[in-house]
Amino acid sequence: MKTTSNSNSITKCYHCGEVCNELDLVHDDKHFCCQGCKLVFEVLSENDLCSYYELEEFPGENQKLKSSKENRFDYLEDADVQSQLLDFKSDSESHITFTIPHIHCASCIWLLENLVQIHSGILSSRVDFIKKKVQVKLNQHKISLKELVSLLATIGYEPKISLSDQGGKPKTTIDKKLISQLAVAGFCFGNMMLFSLPEYFSETQFLGEGFKGLFNYLNVLLALPVVFYSANSYYVSAWNSLKQRKINMDVPIVLGIIALFLYSLWQIFIFGNAGFMDSLGGLLFFLLLGKYYQQKTFSALEFDRDYKSYFPMAVTKLVQDKEEVVPISKLEIGDVILIRNEELIPADAILLSDQASIDYSFVTGEEIPVPKSKKEIIYAGGRQVGDPILLTIQKSPSQGYLTDLWNNETFEKKQDGLLEPLANKVSSVFTWTVLSISFLAFGYWSLQDFSLAIKAFTSVLIVACPCALAMSTPFTLGNTLKFLGRQSFI
Repeated sequence: MKTTSNSNSITKCYHCGEVCNELDLVHDDKHFCCQGCKLVFEVLSENDLCSYYELEEFPGENQKLKSSKENRFDYLEDADVQSQLLDFKSDSESHITFTIPHIHCASCIWLLENLVQIHSGILSSRVDFIKKKVQVKLNQHKISLKELVSLLATIGYEPKISLSDQGGKPKTTIDKKLISQLAVAGFCFGNMMLFSLPEYFSETQFLGEGFKGLFNYLNVLLALPVVFYSANSYYVSAWNSLKQRKINMDVPIVLGIIALFLYSLWQIFIFGNAGFMDSLGGLLFFLLLGKYYQQKTFSALEFDRDYKSYFPMAVTKLVQDKEEVVPISKLEIGDVILIRNEELIPADAILLSDQASIDYSFVTGEEIPVPKSKKEIIYAGGRQVGDPILLTIQKSPSQGYLTDLWNNETFEKKQDGLLEPLANKVSSVFTWTVLSISFLAFGYWSLQDFSLAIKAFTSVLIVACPCALAMSTPFTLGNTLKFLGRQSFI
């Protein structure tokens, strides 16, 4: 029995670990903090799934605050809603993917992947722990979508279904061209390292001059797609910066790439040396890897500015004094809706009840509830605090005050990278300094040895290239954002 005792005999809920205040809620010598946690245990016990509690200590979510409205999932019986939520549907089965925020441990995965033991209508279920998603295949003749969601809610894993789920899957923000550039750079870099391996171990004398030259020429061929395709985005960025008479961080990077490429060609074709094509491939591969990681991080923490993401899928509508749960998309002007405690108001409406207390923190940031009287306008985005209220719709959810505010052009402005302005300012001074030193070194050594002058010129550009900054910035920012995100500080 999972209990924690001290001198005061404190007993914890077997399901969620909360301190039990109602010790009369006992089942099989196990204590529960509320009827909800006890019900979850009973459901698992009936289906021989109590191994759930052996994988993690107190794996379940507390059920005290769960809504008990029996009809709150009625909107899932609507054919239009079903067609937009389902991934696949045939005569025999349907597939759907749910986002379940409460997935947090091995017990959650184990239970959700054993849903087939709870209901025969569930054909299979598969969990994506990282994305907190579960894909369920069901026989719609044995279990409906509403019954499936109700079952998940009963065992403590209620899916998060929002209005934005209607209308297809979200578009990915990862640049597909970047992925292909990274793939090309990785393939070429790996092969160039293989061809250059004898150089690193000073074993080229065993290869013979023929093989040594062949490997050098193969490195040149592999470097061409890296320089002219994988690095293309850096050229475009640098050129656009120069056209605006500015210098960003990509300008010295491009100079370093060109200098390293030309110097390697000079070493290979003039002196027969190995050159540095493998280093060039590795440089661009890790630069692109940093850029991909940055895009991936920002995409994961991207702030969805669509008002639909924050509205519920359905609302309680009064039809001839009877409650009916309907999708928000089917609300019309003049409909009377019932808003309970802590529910979000989906559309601008007029208050029919005598009074209301509206929390507008979602719209204004001010958390102190605003008192409202009968016949006053209640704007969308407000949250009722207290007793249920009746409202009559004045505008559709897509035409309300909140939508106008949310779609303001301020939110549409493109945001600059966090450190790009600072890096570009530093790069401007840095680039001119590096170029000055490079030409001074070239001029000094050209009076003595032209070959040495070329080496000095290219060495300054390569060594002083701010590639370390370009690679370290996205990884530093990405890990910082992840750390802050885990602390709920966005």
